[in-house]
Amino acid sequence: MLSSALVFLMTPGLGFFYGGLVRKKNMANTVAACFAIAIVISLLWVSFGYSLAFGPDRFGIIGGLEWLGLSNVGSQPSSYAPTIPHSAFMLFQAMFAIITPALVIGAVVERIKFKALLLFTALWSTFVYVPIAHWVWAEGGWLRSLGAIDFAGGTVVHVNAGFAALIAALVLGKRVGYGNSSFEPSSVIYVLLGTAMLWLGWFGFNAGSALSSNSLAVHAFVTTNTAAAAAGATQMILSLVSRGKASIVTLSGGIVAGLVAITPAAGFVSVMNSMIIGAAAGVLCYFAVLLRTRLGIDDSLDVWGIHGVGGLCGALSVGILAEPSVNGAAGLLFGNPGQLIAQMASVAVTAAYSSALTWLILKLISKTIGLRVDRQEEMWGLDLTQHGELAWG
Repeated sequence: MLSSALVFLMTPGLGFFYGGLVRKKNMANTVAACFAIAIVISLLWVSFGYSLAFGPDRFGIIGGLEWLGLSNVGSQPSSYAPTIPHSAFMLFQAMFAIITPALVIGAVVERIKFKALLLFTALWSTFVYVPIAHWVWAEGGWLRSLGAIDFAGGTVVHVNAGFAALIAALVLGKRVGYGNSSFEPSSVIYVLLGTAMLWLGWFGFNAGSALSSNSLAVHAFVTTNTAAAAAGATQMILSLVSRGKASIVTLSGGIVAGLVAITPAAGFVSVMNSMIIGAAAGVLCYFAVLLRTRLGIDDSLDVWGIHGVGGLCGALSVGILAEPSVNGAAGLLFGNPGQLIAQMASVAVTAAYSSALTWLILKLISKTIGLRVDRQEEMWGLDLTQHGELAWG
């Protein structure tokens, strides 16, 4: 329950992180989007999402409807977590289902209709997040059966969200004035506040994925903190070298990149290797953001560069650095090249499926209720045009 609460804290934390990065006229809309997503997914998850994601397997593709409306999900433990009530495991997984579509929205803030955002959240969770969660994490899921491992969501959450975000940015197109006008963050302090909330919540995200209060949870806690620090330090150094100044936004992005990269590996790699993973993610994500900028893709808050690339880095690192003495799994450097192959297959399938279905869902919404606000509304700001309320009076 404590870990679930910590993971839930990440969603408002993400709201502040994203809210600080956008312009003042869109801050309230951006933060409100994260809260709205938490509402929508909380209801969908208990209604049918959990049953389809983790219910009795159907051909390795999807769960059954036996747990519809949380039927048969109560105080008795489940095979997923034999030391806690089944309902506690369901709640913990609900928080992962909430944060994932919230990540995607960072690519299209400042221009997406609020009602389109809500519809996208419901459809994307049902047809993208739920199947991928089943494939990777559920008993009988075909990627799990293939041998792919993901300790806390590097593939299911971050690769999934990162590539969906890239497609969303391409489908919606650039913001008005992108490349010609100033898009400076509205509040660097809010970015730091959001980073702090994410860092704290991530301890529940990763340590909680041990599903028990034990030595593995402690190990995941330590590797999580170490990777975040290593990536933050790496990007701070890169900022100093390239700009002569330590950018606070770059530092914050580096911390998040390290947290993303260690997520699939936290319970499988040594502490020293978690430092390597964090540093590698710091470098890769930094240059991914530069590449995205040079290509002129308006992924507003660099969801692909941080979460997509960071998730890839972490998921593949498991295939290389997983150490049997930590949690039984062995990677390439410990005599098991097959683990790297399984990880590569898992991230490739996830990226491809998420990209294709995200494109389809967005096109469907575009043809029905529409995706983007009109040009004048975008220039006025979404706080006013979508809510009639301003973050700053």
